[in-house]
Amino acid sequence: MRINGVFEGGGVKGIALAGAVSAAQSQGFMFHQVAGTSSGSIVAALLAAGYTGEEMREIILRTPFKSFMQRSAIFNTKIIGPAARLLIKKGLYAGEALESWVAQLMAAKGVRTFGDLKPNQLRIIASDITQGRLLVLPNDIAQYGIEPGKLAVAKAVRMSTSIPYFFDPVRIRRHIKSSAKAVPFAEQFNYIVDGGLLSNFPLWIFDSEATSRNKALPVIGFQLVGKNETPVHTIRGPVTMLEALFSTMLSAHDERYIEQKNRFRTVKIPTLGISNTQFNLSKELGMSLYESGYKASEAYFAHWSAEVYEQNYEKFVMRPKKP
Repeated sequence: MRINGVFEGGGVKGIALAGAVSAAQSQGFMFHQVAGTSSGSIVAALLAAGYTGEEMREIILRTPFKSFMQRSAIFNTKIIGPAARLLIKKGLYAGEALESWVAQLMAAKGVRTFGDLKPNQLRIIASDITQGRLLVLPNDIAQYGIEPGKLAVAKAVRMSTSIPYFFDPVRIRRHIKSSAKAVPFAEQFNYIVDGGLLSNFPLWIFDSEATSRNKALPVIGFQLVGKNETPVHTIRGPVTMLEALFSTMLSAHDERYIEQKNRFRTVKIPTLGISNTQFNLSKELGMSLYESGYKASEAYFAHWSAEVYEQNYEKFVMRPKKP
């Protein structure tokens, strides 16, 4: 059966999403259109390019995720180095290594830009913090004078995965009309960061396409959970405070919305107490995440029914209760 999939962001915890995909596919579910935020955008992009959950498992086994934590040696000086990089680059680590990794995976399946995919096959969430605006890529890239079909999938993923203050933001030069008043060079750029800042679990993205007369495919969300225990953040200075603020925001973002009206279409995946930025995790721990996703998805789809889904969709989404 064909379904549309939505994948929540969660940094390195996104490994669990690959396991969930594998379990869904093993039970005969095929992903038609997909969307995701942050690490969820990576899984969505791999699915759109034609990767299976089993292929993702092999990718996880051979990828040293710690290599994504890349920065010049000059910025490795204790305390001063990271602070200087944060001041100059707006992030502790460059995001080029992650972008290059995604680009190589896409190229292996013959995909480079969104134009190589079917229309609306892949949608990625990012945040423009210059304008305070949520972006749904590729379509919203047109606001910057860029043709959506020419946007590289890896670049969109890079935008969506740019955890504030951890990875460098992506800068996009604004399209300025020749007749407009001169704008200083430094003010001609928009800063794009992690989509989780505005919508970490965009289950809403397919709802506008469904009406009572034109029912869309079932939309299944894959959510990374483990939020019952409140993490303790040690604040040592401005950098750790900002990390704590962002982590806290992600832990609660969209949670009430999900619990109230979307439980019937959400696969909840335990993340084993692993943090978003734990990129130095072992292969064994990575596979534990994968297995956690597999088991949660397997249990969900074993009891899934199209009839029950449609009844709940009509009740909670098409005709939500008035507050």
